[in-house]
Amino acid sequence: MKRFFFLLLMLSTIASSSAYAEKADSEKPTNIEADQMAYDDVKQINTFSGNVILTRGTVVMRANRLVVRQDPEGFQYATLLGAPGGVATFRQKRDGGQNQWVEGQAERIEYDGKVEVVKLFSKAKLRRLEGTKPTDEVEGEFISYDSRAEFFTVNNTPSGENKPGGGRIKAVIQPRNEAKGK
Repeated sequence: MKRFFFLLLMLSTIASSSAYAEKADSEKPTNIEADQMAYDDVKQINTFSGNVILTRGTVVMRANRLVVRQDPEGFQYATLLGAPGGVATFRQKRDGGQNQWVEGQAERIEYDGKVEVVKLFSKAKLRRLEGTKPTDEVEGEFISYDSRAEFFTVNNTPSGENKPGGGRIKAVIQPRNEAKGK
């Protein structure tokens, strides 16, 4: 019951924010730098490896390996993998504020360009920032982040079931500026 109440509190805090992910990012080209690349034209799959950096507007993703697939409609789907023992990362500016960001990290990150959802698997962490100052932080084994609605869920398994030994969800929610003045 405590977990449900805490999750409800966390979601209401997030929902009360008026900032959304940078909408212009979806209309920008995707640029990728890496040490190596392989391309399968038939399957429309690019595989990049070695110090991979993907940028698309304000989105910056870093990984050891990146696989990008494009569907017939032109939507892109990316899977980023950290180096062994490391993590892949992403960072994106949010609409609605001068210097508001969201950033995350995990051993594996999957990005669905059609619905603009980022999924973080294993050792997942997500932070919202104003400049460099964190406003909210969450961590768990799985985080799903809808960048259009700025809505995320945190579970100790991707299926959402409570798995013994799956770890606990941790969150830090900072007081809002409006609350500090009261």
